[in-house]
Amino acid sequence: MKKILLFLLLIPLFYKGFAQEINRFNPDTIKTIVLDSAVNIKAEKLNVETFIRKVMYDTSFYQSFRDMKRYTFIAENRIYSYDKKNKVDGKIYRKIRHNNSGPYKMEYLVKQDTGKIYKKNGKYQLYTVEMFDYIFMNAYNTDFVPNAPKPDGKGGTNESYKDKLKTLIFNPGRPVKVPFIGSKTEIFSANMRQYYDYGFTSGTYLDSIPVYRFKVSVKPDLSSWTKDGIMIKELVTIFDKRNFNILGRYVDMKYSNMLFDFDVQMNIEMGYFGEDKLPTKITYQGNWDYPFKKEERASFLIVHKDYKLEKGK
Repeated sequence: MKKILLFLLLIPLFYKGFAQEINRFNPDTIKTIVLDSAVNIKAEKLNVETFIRKVMYDTSFYQSFRDMKRYTFIAENRIYSYDKKNKVDGKIYRKIRHNNSGPYKMEYLVKQDTGKIYKKNGKYQLYTVEMFDYIFMNAYNTDFVPNAPKPDGKGGTNESYKDKLKTLIFNPGRPVKVPFIGSKTEIFSANMRQYYDYGFTSGTYLDSIPVYRFKVSVKPDLSSWTKDGIMIKELVTIFDKRNFNILGRYVDMKYSNMLFDFDVQMNIEMGYFGEDKLPTKITYQGNWDYPFKKEERASFLIVHKDYKLEKGK
C-alpha cells in the first residue's frame, strides 16, 4: 500500500477537487491559445492517429527539461497547502536564480515559509510538496534522458516511481505498472477508445505561433458508473504546426476506490528561446486521500523566466 501512496504522490502532473470545485491556480487547457474554430480540421492531411502516435512517442517535450541546464534563468515557485475546508494553512515562496555560467549554482533570491510546512524532523508535512521539491526544483538535473534504460529494480522504490512518472508526463497513453491503475492509463488502447472522444482544432499560441490542439476527453453520454471507473478525464496536447513540437500539455485525472482517492490537474507550458523550447509555466492543484494518513490538498505555480544561454553550453 505504501508503494501505491508514493506513486500517487509522483503523479502531480495532472488533476481537480473532490466533491467541490477548488478555486486555486485553476490549471486549464493552455490559457494562451486562441482557437480558430471549434470545428475539427478536415482540410489538412492529418488524422487522429497522427496525433496519437506523436503523443506516445514524442521526445521534444522530454528534451526541453534537459535543455534548461544550458541556461541561466529565474524560477519563481509558489506552493500552497490547504485544510479540509480548503483554507490555506501553509505557504512556500521561492525565487531562485539557477546559474549555469560555469559550475552550476542555485542562488535563493527570496525564501519565505509560513504556516504548517515542516514536521519536527525538518521534513515537509506533505509528501506532495516533497515530491514537487524533488522533481521541479532541480528539473534539469533529473534523469529525464531520452531512451534511458528501464530501472532494473536495484535503484530502489524512488527510481521505479520516477520512471513511471516520466511515462505519465512525457508519453501518456502507455501502460504504467501500478496495482489497480496500470491499464487505466492506456487511453489509446483498443479497449479504452470506446470511452473517449478524440479531436483536433487549429489555433494560435502566444499571439503568433500556429498550433494544433489535440484533445482527448471522456464521452459525455457514458453512465456515471462507467465515468467513475475512468482515471484520465482529459488530456490536451498543443503542437507547433511548423515542426510538430509539443508546446503544452494539460491532464485531468480522478480516481477513487477502497484504498485511495485522488483528484488532480496539471498544466505545463513551453516557450521558444532562440532555437530551444523550454518550460515557462507549470500549474498544479490536487487532493489525495489514503487510509490512516492525513488528506493532502495542495497547489503549485511554477514560473521560469529570464532565460540566458550560457557560452559553451
